[in-house]
Amino acid sequence: MASFSLPRSAGVTVPLFSLRRRGDWGIGTVGALAPFASYVAKHGFRVVQILPPHELPPGEASPYGARTAFALDPIYLDIEAVPELSEAAIHEALGADGRDVLAFLKRSERVNYTSVRACKERALAAAFDAFDKAPSARKEAFARFREAESSWLDDHALYVASSALHRNGDWRTWLGKLRDREPEAMAKLGAEQKSVIARASYEQFLLFEAWDAMRVDLKNLDVALMGDLPFIVGHASVDAWARPKEFNRDRSLGAPPDGFSPEGQDWGLPSFDWHAMDATKLAWLRARTRHATRLYDCFRVDHVIGLFRQWTKGAGETLGSFAPKTEKAQNSRGHKVLSAMVEEAGPGRVIAEDLGVIPDWARHTLHDLRIPGYKVLPWEKDGRGFLREPKAFASMSVATWSTHDTAPITQWWDDFTPQDRAAWAERAGGENLEARLRLLFEAGSNLALVQVQELLGDRTRTNEPGTVGGHNWTNRLPLPIEGLETHEALGGFMTRVRQHLVATGRAAASA
Repeated sequence: MASFSLPRSAGVTVPLFSLRRRGDWGIGTVGALAPFASYVAKHGFRVVQILPPHELPPGEASPYGARTAFALDPIYLDIEAVPELSEAAIHEALGADGRDVLAFLKRSERVNYTSVRACKERALAAAFDAFDKAPSARKEAFARFREAESSWLDDHALYVASSALHRNGDWRTWLGKLRDREPEAMAKLGAEQKSVIARASYEQFLLFEAWDAMRVDLKNLDVALMGDLPFIVGHASVDAWARPKEFNRDRSLGAPPDGFSPEGQDWGLPSFDWHAMDATKLAWLRARTRHATRLYDCFRVDHVIGLFRQWTKGAGETLGSFAPKTEKAQNSRGHKVLSAMVEEAGPGRVIAEDLGVIPDWARHTLHDLRIPGYKVLPWEKDGRGFLREPKAFASMSVATWSTHDTAPITQWWDDFTPQDRAAWAERAGGENLEARLRLLFEAGSNLALVQVQELLGDRTRTNEPGTVGGHNWTNRLPLPIEGLETHEALGGFMTRVRQHLVATGRAAASA
């Protein structure tokens, strides 16, 4: 079964929220992806990777804490591009206080999710009101969208409506009948909250309209969009509410004991009930994979080992256990699930985040299914602790200096042991950033990924695991995209980066 067929190339990883354009509302947007892709494409990059763009619950900042595996987050909409909104309508919808907040957001160096969401919600409420009241040919397109996406959109809109009735709480805080999806209560909700349901659907209509247009722009630029599939959804998600039999609510997902956590980790997430999912022929997982192929050209499957085995704890248990229990059953499970994903996605689209403790038998299965894994250069060491040579990496892999959960190499380099730093510098022919990137591009891996911070000389990290606060998931580019184009020193650096991409076979010689 063939899966991976990405040609030798290089890409840039950038969280969608980090993108900055002049005049934006304090967060990156779907509309910012095409101009950013245009910029990096000029310098030889052919892939842009983003983190999950799915709708977050109020108060959440992590893209891995979304309340849905399907709906996009309205926070990423370009408000000025909404057809139903004029400049005057936006001005009126925000009010004086909202305009003051917006002015602050436009100056902010970090994403303030709560304030950005409040401003955009005001504007989108006015947009829907105008759309709902006025005759429009777009209503036919909206009706077609609702019908085409009903398999996930209906539950999402009902969830939004019920959550609004319960002070934006998740389904576990709702009154029993709605919490348990009793048919009479669900029918009443649908009848009494038609406007709220329609607005939630309208916002998704706007998002997918913008997303589809962006995908066309990237295709014209010959740039692939790479996404990221979180391993599982949370307890508070639409999916866990809509599919109670397929997500085990009685056992909490986590990680087994290791040197850093003697009792293991409890992530507070539901686990997959594979028996129930098997009864549906993995319908949810297949639907999610098909949905990902609409959003992306290829995608990373987060924590892929969790599709082979899950470490779970029941209430009151000190130690957890693996499910399935035996290696043979675990390997069989992973093979079955990943085969289904490859089948739905098609060749060249599935990439595995296989970092951490991955048994050899799981790696063999990934290899057999032609699913590449990651090679994070600082972590690639042999059994004696020696750094592996990047040029020797298998072509069916993704090489990178860092991930969103580590410091970018612009900072991480300084944290290496003197021995590792000296070894890398010797291989790279120097310690400067350009030499480090050249070494990465020389890797045998077909795809080499660079965090955007590493191109801009920025030391800011996106997330620091194990910590909570405004320093995580809020970083923005130090320059707007328009500023990248005109920055003289950066222009010279990017010209040399392109030369390295050409020299290592990752970009064509012609512009």
